[in-house]
Amino acid sequence: MTQKFTILFDLDGTLVDTAPDLIIAHNHVMKKFGFSTKSGNEIKALVGMGARSMMSKTLWNSAKVELSKIKEKDIKDEMVKEFIKFYGDNILVESKLINGASEFLKWCKKNKISMGVCTNKQEHLAIDLLKKIGINDYFEYVAGSNTFDYCKPDPRHLTSVIEIMGGDNKKTFMIGDSEIDAKSAQNASLPFILLEGGYTDVKTSQMKYDYLIKNFIGLDKIIKNYL
Repeated sequence: MTQKFTILFDLDGTLVDTAPDLIIAHNHVMKKFGFSTKSGNEIKALVGMGARSMMSKTLWNSAKVELSKIKEKDIKDEMVKEFIKFYGDNILVESKLINGASEFLKWCKKNKISMGVCTNKQEHLAIDLLKKIGINDYFEYVAGSNTFDYCKPDPRHLTSVIEIMGGDNKKTFMIGDSEIDAKSAQNASLPFILLEGGYTDVKTSQMKYDYLIKNFIGLDKIIKNYL
């Protein structure tokens, strides 16, 4: 049976403030491989792109001299592998749910709204985090960066999940916190709710959105208008 309404959520910076644990994992890898570490704000701006992009940008920005001496792909692959292992082992140390997220998910379930997650985090890490933080059961489907042969900002990352869930693009909202999420929703022709102060260095005014929220408190009042 097709649900009357569907909401797709980004994960990092949208449902869960994962920055503290991602920062620890990122700097662990940089130190281990002899590179300089990054500040929390610098790393937060890279989170939405996924682990490989995070390492790539850090390498290019802070280690160009060292890179000239090594095979970039080889070292990057090793660093990404180490990052995923370390982060996977320490995925819920300081991370916490965004304010009001738990209550909003309960409200959505009560109102028979279908929910899915579209994240550029690897699928197994996303599911593990959702389970450990206690909200995995709310979601009918979780699609990570490696679930399909494509990921955000490719619109198919969103539309494929909607199709798998038996939803309708015309009755679906996307909620995210970055320009990657905004572009994904725009590319998929979906209305977009932007969570302010997310994991991006792009200004809010430079992103296209339908609604701007500070957290999930009171979001049900907006969604009610579409049910």
